[in-house]
Amino acid sequence: MFACKTARLSAVFLMFVPFLVGGHAAQAQKLVPQSQQAMQMSFAPLVKRLAPSVVNVYAERMTQQRRTPFAGDPFFERFFGNNGQRRQRQSNSLGSGVIIAEDGLVVTNHHVIKDADEVKVALNDGREYAAEIVLIDEKSDLAMLKFEPEDRLKIVPLGDSESLEVGDIVLAIGNPFGVGQTVTSGIVSALARSQRGIKDFGFFIQTDAAINPGNSGGALVSMNGELIGINTAIFSRSGGSNGIGFAVPSNMVNVVLQSVRSGSDKLLRPWVGATFQGVTAEIAESLGMNRPRGALVAGVVDGSPAERAGLRAGDVILRLDGKRVPHVSALGYRLATAGIGRTVEVALLSRNQRKTVSLRLEQAPEEPARDARFIRGRAPFSGMEVANLSPRVAQELSMPMSLEGVVVTSVRPGSPAARLGFRPKDMIVSINGRSVNNTRRLERIIRRGEGRWQYVMQRGARKFRRVVR
Repeated sequence: MFACKTARLSAVFLMFVPFLVGGHAAQAQKLVPQSQQAMQMSFAPLVKRLAPSVVNVYAERMTQQRRTPFAGDPFFERFFGNNGQRRQRQSNSLGSGVIIAEDGLVVTNHHVIKDADEVKVALNDGREYAAEIVLIDEKSDLAMLKFEPEDRLKIVPLGDSESLEVGDIVLAIGNPFGVGQTVTSGIVSALARSQRGIKDFGFFIQTDAAINPGNSGGALVSMNGELIGINTAIFSRSGGSNGIGFAVPSNMVNVVLQSVRSGSDKLLRPWVGATFQGVTAEIAESLGMNRPRGALVAGVVDGSPAERAGLRAGDVILRLDGKRVPHVSALGYRLATAGIGRTVEVALLSRNQRKTVSLRLEQAPEEPARDARFIRGRAPFSGMEVANLSPRVAQELSMPMSLEGVVVTSVRPGSPAARLGFRPKDMIVSINGRSVNNTRRLERIIRRGEGRWQYVMQRGARKFRRVVR
């Protein structure tokens, strides 16, 4: 049955060949329906082949409820029992995932499994497996899971997302609203979208294929049956699909897959040692550009790959290895998919001249060593984890390297540090008039246990001076 449908589908597609303009091989890949018969073609053969490779992902989290003010009160407990004590509450989230390796590797969204204590995957034939989280990358909102199947699995082969064009037909496969596996179709509406409020990742595929809650982590596939994106988010005020969905390109998925294959539990991005900003209409006009595009070099670190390549503040990067850099958010994607250890050709506008330079992509150095420490005790800083700021830590946290002090990397909920309002990325500059230039000095100052604490912290571009008694 499958072979018959595929043959019929292929025969109908061949009807389009005489209508191709120019007869070029590249144009033969894109076909426009020219008859009623062509409009009645079915996606069923493609769906039958791919559906077993799209799974449901269940994430369970155990959270603690707050202790009531009546806890320990004999009168309260006599009538209401021991309900004032902290109790654990289970919360669940549901998403989708895609099998991309026969040995049980599944790619999904980071936000689907974030802070999960237990993760399960369910195949479309009803089988369920416990899964291990082997890699998470919050910046791209991707995560890789691993489970142990009894037999070899059907996979969705990875396609080249760079081959996509606006107008290409795509299918979205996932589990919207938990109703079961669902397939929707649409077209690629736009490429290289930078959608603020989703993630700091700035290179999405936009599609009008219906995507709803639960589709997260599901497959966006091309008409040749290849995975070209992982459905990640929708733009909606009602919570339902309004025809604007976003997917992480498959070339980014391939970078994550290669990291897992190399044994890494995190995705390391190339470091060039430069800061970038967007090109506004005013900046474009001042540089003699006919329209805003590219990424403006705002600063260059001494001794970095960027400096060795000859990049200078004021240069505008336009292309990377011949691929367009439409905006500054796209540059991170281009660098990540290029990979560490490569030398890329950078086309740029420098002092009103077009030129090309070779840029070596290196791993960010961890100097000084991060020396991460978790602060304990009765001090108001208790409950935070801090680290020394190095190029690698700054890259992981998406922070500039020009800051002074020790960076807060995490804060335990309900801790004294959390009650004081500390957040990740805060910089502790000084405590009680003593400068804090590394984590060891910070811990030593806190251990002195002074009753009155005066500290200076920096959040973004603003500095705060606070006193705690």
